[in-house]
Amino acid sequence: MGGIFAYLNYLTPKSRKEILEFLVGGLKRLEYRGYDSAGVALDSADGKDISIIKKQGKVKALEEEIFCNTNIDFDSKIHSHVGIAHTRWATHGIPSEVNSHPQRSDSDHAFVVVHNGIVTNYKEVKTLLQQRGYSFESETDTEVIAKLIHHLWVQHPAYSFRELVEQVVQQLEGAFALCFKSKYFPGECVATRRGSPLLVGIKTKTRLATDHVPILYGKDESPRVSKEGEAPTQDHRPHGRNTELPVIPRSESTSEFQPLEDKEVEYFFASDASAVIEHTNRVIFLEDDDVAAVKEGALSIHRLRRCMDDPHAREITTLKMEIQQIMKGNYQYFMQKEIFEQPESVVNTMRGRLNFQDNSVTLGGIKDYIPEIKRCRRLMLIGCGTSYHSAIATRQLLEELTELPVMVELASDFLDRNTPVFRDDVCFFISQSGETADTLMALRYCKGRGALIVGITNTVGSSICRESHCGVHINAGPEIGVASTKAYTSQFISLVMFALVMSEDRISLGNRRQQIIEGLKNLDNLIRKVLQLDSKVKELAKSLFQHKSLLIMGRGYNFATCMEGALKVKELTYMHSEGIMAGELKHGPLALVDDSMPVIMIVMRDPVYIKCMNALQQVTARDGKPIVICEEGDNETKMFADKVLEVPKTVDCLQGILTVIPMQLLSFHIAVLRGCNVDCPRNLAKSVTVE
Repeated sequence: MGGIFAYLNYLTPKSRKEILEFLVGGLKRLEYRGYDSAGVALDSADGKDISIIKKQGKVKALEEEIFCNTNIDFDSKIHSHVGIAHTRWATHGIPSEVNSHPQRSDSDHAFVVVHNGIVTNYKEVKTLLQQRGYSFESETDTEVIAKLIHHLWVQHPAYSFRELVEQVVQQLEGAFALCFKSKYFPGECVATRRGSPLLVGIKTKTRLATDHVPILYGKDESPRVSKEGEAPTQDHRPHGRNTELPVIPRSESTSEFQPLEDKEVEYFFASDASAVIEHTNRVIFLEDDDVAAVKEGALSIHRLRRCMDDPHAREITTLKMEIQQIMKGNYQYFMQKEIFEQPESVVNTMRGRLNFQDNSVTLGGIKDYIPEIKRCRRLMLIGCGTSYHSAIATRQLLEELTELPVMVELASDFLDRNTPVFRDDVCFFISQSGETADTLMALRYCKGRGALIVGITNTVGSSICRESHCGVHINAGPEIGVASTKAYTSQFISLVMFALVMSEDRISLGNRRQQIIEGLKNLDNLIRKVLQLDSKVKELAKSLFQHKSLLIMGRGYNFATCMEGALKVKELTYMHSEGIMAGELKHGPLALVDDSMPVIMIVMRDPVYIKCMNALQQVTARDGKPIVICEEGDNETKMFADKVLEVPKTVDCLQGILTVIPMQLLSFHIAVLRGCNVDCPRNLAKSVTVE
């Protein structure tokens, strides 16, 4: 939710227009994350002050505000400069210019900050600052941060910019990513994160001298040894509520990362790699409580406390992402593009893992842990939203092929219940972004209790990816649309492949495994065939888009499709929609059925076919006019349908991949017909980094 983008050029002359184009362009790349306002901060023409430009609404409105500003000297060249930018998703205070970021410390713009996440103790800090004479102009928790660093600078004027930021984050609770700029520290930028993603991109004219940046620690801090089974702490604040702000040990600054001898360098700070890939593919993914500071062109990374298992340096990663992958191409919307990419994305998920010659499956990320997983007490699949539905979709197959108890949990509810977790449990954490706050907190809860942690993510370098013992990268490629589509089908296939790995030595399951592998082999062609229904689905959408509600029913392997389809309709069209277990029809939902209630039913020739037909006939007996998704050539089922979408037949446990695509297309077309923002639905964000 929301996005941070900052650009620093050192000894690389840029015009003010180029700098602003970089900042606005970075924000445009982050629009998919969801936001309601945007803003930038850069040095004023005389270089003695900071100019802040903010606008409620889209980045396009901010861009127009900037380039219509006659007070900006767009053509003057600047050799060294820092600009920070932000898209805000409202959490504290309504969407407005005054609540937009960057937030300032005072009317002189001494310090400005951009912030993703939530500061949970901002009221206490705000009260303290008000007692010190500070007045607040916004309703945000972010303004507290800007004023707090100003207060600390007044108290400790000898401190460096980076040391002031270190002091600030010690007083904050919650999840956040922060990027600071100050007129008192020209040419410097300091960024830090805790529970919200942030990376640093590095661009130089020649090859970097090193692929690692050393980590520096506080001088007086001895290594902290975690007790066995203890969860890693994320909150290093002093205990208790303080009326005075404590001073922490100052860090060493004996060495810094010098990319080149002449030090010509550009840095990009961003919430997501998609914002920097057009400029550089060399990035450092910051860890929780890293403080990254750039001063005189040199980057240093500091941590206040050292753990025994801390690495000595942060690796500079080369991104494989191509800029073409995050462009819309010939499609009008990212979501539309991503739906139609699924024939390729499912193949990419299987590539190098599924050998169709010898029917072997190799998941390199968890290969060494398979014997331990086979000895476990139970499997726990934990996620939110679409990721949760992918777990529902594969639970039945996992139970069949592993013969282990399989629990599927919503991460938020899992934490609310303080669910018992044991050392012989294996916990799967499923998240497209790898940064989902509820899922990440559940991961740390389970890890602290000794369970084996398996991450299923689409984002290399994400928090879940780094904090898991092992995992599977689903390789779906960048997903920009807020409503997940290709990530869902790739998560589905990743869990199916895990089930195949777990059953590879079971002779009794050999025929079943062969059947599933054959289904996977031809899956991309079957998806292409389903996508040919697009025009038919579009016509169906024309008959539905003016309705206020939609019921989607099914059972067995297709119940997850009902839940996921209903979620897509809610996300994109703002219609009420409900995914209903067909077996529960008589226990309440049947009361909703009449001749005006749109009902979609998924009826496949699988083990629950007769039960689904029973539900279908109950609907038609109440004057319902069901839209049926069924197998090609199933004339018996079509007799009871008002409208029909026919999909190809595949093995029962994979049928959910083919039945969910018409629901993705339907929600897309209804959203377009209703005039909704398909890629950025209202009130939603791609990466949910707060609870």
